[in-house]
Amino acid sequence: MDFMPTQRLKVLFAVVFPALALSLTSCTTPTPTSGRNSFSFDPPAQQPSNPADVKAMLSTGAQRLYIVEGNKILLATPATVGKPSTPTPHGNFRIYSKQKERRRASSPGAGYPMTYWMEFQPAYGMHWGFMNSEPRTHGCVRLPLKAAKKVFNLVRVGTPLHVATSQPWDATVGKSLPTLDDSRLADPPLSYMLSPKVFQDAHAGKMWNFQ
Repeated sequence: MDFMPTQRLKVLFAVVFPALALSLTSCTTPTPTSGRNSFSFDPPAQQPSNPADVKAMLSTGAQRLYIVEGNKILLATPATVGKPSTPTPHGNFRIYSKQKERRRASSPGAGYPMTYWMEFQPAYGMHWGFMNSEPRTHGCVRLPLKAAKKVFNLVRVGTPLHVATSQPWDATVGKSLPTLDDSRLADPPLSYMLSPKVFQDAHAGKMWNFQ
């Protein structure tokens, strides 16, 4: 699960949840890289003619997610996927669970928000998360906040998801997408991340004081 934006928040959680560093499950903390932060990223989205024909196509090599209808791209966004030691699973899946307001249930890190959760395999899902330009998670797929909201609204329970090293659009649409990196952002207060306001703000397309 994805619940730590930066190394500094990892230290904070290690104080609040002493076992944090020993029992991460499917996502982990990004390390500093370069790139613009994800909170200003707002990809255009087109509505499908037939929602039943919508598919999600994830490229783990390019770290790009494409929502498509036939050969038409409805939305394209950067994503952060699993690191080599804990990769995002490849194959054909279906999104079988959606929750706008999901929190991590297990400890350590219980209560941390995983907004716009779209589960495609037990303990693996696409959801909002702090972005990194390199694979950094323990298997989940992090998406920028505004993109996660739009993806959540485009897919439904039963939508197919194809995960592969590459997708046909990586060299075209994928290359036009920005590099997003949130690892240098200040840590939001833990009290904020555990409060209802984090979800209220997310539905309004914002978080804390990020622009």
